[in-house]
Amino acid sequence: MTINGAAPAGSTAIRDKAAIVGIGTTNFGAVYRDLDPERSAYDLGMEALRNALDDAGLKKNEVDGLIVVRIPGYTRFSEMLGMPQLRLVNVLEGGGRMAGVALQYATMAVATGLAETVAVVYGNNGRSVGARYGGEGSRTPSPDDTAPYEAMYGFTSPGAAAAMMWHRYRHEYNAPDDALAAVAINNRKNGALNSNAVFQKPITYDEYMHARFIAEPLRLFDYCIINDGGVSFIVTTADKARKLKHPPAYIGATYAASNLNHNYHVQDFWWAACQDVGKRLYREAGVTPGEVKVAEIYDNFTPTIVFALEGFGFCERGKGHEWVRDGRIELGGQLPVNTSGGHTSESYMQGHALICEAVRQVRGEAGARQVPNADVVQYNCASPITTGTILHR
Repeated sequence: MTINGAAPAGSTAIRDKAAIVGIGTTNFGAVYRDLDPERSAYDLGMEALRNALDDAGLKKNEVDGLIVVRIPGYTRFSEMLGMPQLRLVNVLEGGGRMAGVALQYATMAVATGLAETVAVVYGNNGRSVGARYGGEGSRTPSPDDTAPYEAMYGFTSPGAAAAMMWHRYRHEYNAPDDALAAVAINNRKNGALNSNAVFQKPITYDEYMHARFIAEPLRLFDYCIINDGGVSFIVTTADKARKLKHPPAYIGATYAASNLNHNYHVQDFWWAACQDVGKRLYREAGVTPGEVKVAEIYDNFTPTIVFALEGFGFCERGKGHEWVRDGRIELGGQLPVNTSGGHTSESYMQGHALICEAVRQVRGEAGARQVPNADVVQYNCASPITTGTILHR
């Protein structure tokens, strides 16, 4: 492993120039049980940012960059924060693919000197306000314009598109009916070790198999949670990071690739995009998939984990449904996946909370779910905008 060596030729020249130094979340379980229609995405994001600043040992006036995600407006948030003058400000739409994008924007800003310390802040009050992602009637808008083209054929949610992709995958690779059970069980098992998770009770194989279909062949436990919550992480320069409270989680490499069509689902399960990102990611970070100790994988639905494991080179294409079995992705297995419980157990914070969990693992602060010697951790998201990031000590 050469992660601390010189950046290879053709790299983006940002390797190890930035690090995540502060992470903060709301209490996902508490807000899940306590619906509050008056609770705003601004409030949730602000609570998470306060926690991230405390975690980093930073004062708010040391932040000179702000990226808000799903929070409706950066102007109001900046006013609430009492910081009307910043060097870098941006707002990104709500969507799971945006977590990795926000991290990349913050990293690029720090590495290029546009800002020294950038806070990414995510707020989501979807459960309290009754957000819906499918079915008849009103529906939460898609982050792009694909929804009308899919809805006319009955695909009124991303879950329906994911179900169709999984149906195709099963046909192409002869995956059995219970192929996703190991993924769903792993998430709930890890969530049981996470005091902040919404669902803290493991599920059995029989419970998974007897759960109702939501969009066949996907069952109840294959779906993420609609929840309220806030998440924040703070990115700063490597030099500044070394002077703060915690060991930095250095950003060894981060890349993206897209597959944008008039529909969410794609026939290759984002294979080409994952391959493109993965090859550049591992080359610049100086690691191989086998040297990654933990994978935090965006999982709006459990099939996405299988797609990402194959696309990013952790297992052979078409064999992911077999590879996840026999404890391989569990704590103590070959590659622990979604150690916090993921989106089907901890909370659906659209990728942002998974990035915080990656930082905990790098720091060695994940408690009962800590993976020993987790010196290299990968976050990735297989989606219309595929992203991958290597974090390391």
